[in-house]
Amino acid sequence: MFDPKTFSFDVDKMTEFFKQNDFSKQLANLKIPGVDTDAMVAAQQKNMDALVEANKAAAAGYQDLFRKQVAIFEETMSEARKQLSSFDTTKLDADAAKAQGDLARAAFEKAIGNMQALAESAQKANSDAYDIVAARIRESMTELRDMANKATKQG
Repeated sequence: MFDPKTFSFDVDKMTEFFKQNDFSKQLANLKIPGVDTDAMVAAQQKNMDALVEANKAAAAGYQDLFRKQVAIFEETMSEARKQLSSFDTTKLDADAAKAQGDLARAAFEKAIGNMQALAESAQKANSDAYDIVAARIRESMTELRDMANKATKQG
């Protein structure tokens, strides 16, 4: 069964951490001639917001993925136990033993296949989250470059 104690990542706690440690406030009183600190703070706030949202989405996705993996594995093992219990063990000959082995192997392979498909979904979720963060980084670099160009023209 799913045990939240073994998967204790808490998005709300992480969000609260970023709220309590508002790094943009540290830049608010910083005055550098020729630098628009308000624009810099706004850009960094966008970065933090994007990071928090990406982390929320990733955490929710992983929690859901973990629950699905556990459910699929438990269902597969339950089905295998049911099939194995239907065998008549009083007449255990070579053919019956082979059939039991084949059934157990098929159930295990099905569970592994399902888990592999879910792992590939997780990899795609990671890739998608990375793309979101990478896009924001590119936007942030453009914003910083524009601020630097503006400061250079004023100076």
